[in-house]
Amino acid sequence: MKNEYELLDSGDGKKLERFDDVVLERPCAQAVWAPQNANLWPSATARFDRVGGHNWEGRERLPRAWNVEINGVIMKLSATDFGHLGVFPETRQLWEWIRSTLRTEKEKKGRELKFLNLFAYSGGATLAAAQAGAACCHLDASKGMVDWARENAKLNHLQDAPIRWIVDDVIKFLSREVKRGNKYDAILLDPPSFGRGKKGELYKIEESLMTTLDLVHQVLTDDPSFVLLTSHTPGFSPIVLSNLLRQYHAGGVIECGEMLLSGSTQVMNLPNGNWAHWINR
Repeated sequence: MKNEYELLDSGDGKKLERFDDVVLERPCAQAVWAPQNANLWPSATARFDRVGGHNWEGRERLPRAWNVEINGVIMKLSATDFGHLGVFPETRQLWEWIRSTLRTEKEKKGRELKFLNLFAYSGGATLAAAQAGAACCHLDASKGMVDWARENAKLNHLQDAPIRWIVDDVIKFLSREVKRGNKYDAILLDPPSFGRGKKGELYKIEESLMTTLDLVHQVLTDDPSFVLLTSHTPGFSPIVLSNLLRQYHAGGVIECGEMLLSGSTQVMNLPNGNWAHWINR
């Protein structure tokens, strides 16, 4: 499986990453140790920092957009004003888990599975699920990100795959799905610490997540496969996420861990968010 992403080094509150032949230095608060390979850092194509605002150094050396294959999914990248690129590579191991789990579950159940991706961003997980043969629903409150995800689908020759592209507020959408009786076999949600819905609806994770999880539970099929919950919010540790899932899912297996940026075996893994999943076993 082709992978053009690599963590090269981290430390002093920064990370150095390679996306194909583009090397970027960006902030990373949890990298509190000293860098291991100081000689690598001058090779950065461009640098981003938040000192006194949002600042790129060397942005003119970057392509306006470029494509990178990460764990079998081709993603269009572009340097945004906020330092994001259109992918969070710490989620790539979860893409592999989603793809392999859905393939296994489809074979076991002998039917097409329905996968719902909430707060879906640029679609890496959606496309991994589509590669596994699932019928997908991709939802994000940002039309721009949904359009970006559709571009990524074309790059992966999945433009004709059974994917519903939805721009909406998550809670409003789920409430309507409950009323419509629509059900899903597998659900991923990556709620933001703070966000706005399609019409400016306020989403604060500490106030809205329990409502979201309750609605997620209501739209699961009678024989679901899994619910996967991820978070980049400080304080929402793997155990916190697993406890949240445990309130809604009796039986089955709950596992949890950290999302990691990684490179060669000599490079220290860099934690960047947490996950927990409930599997219906």
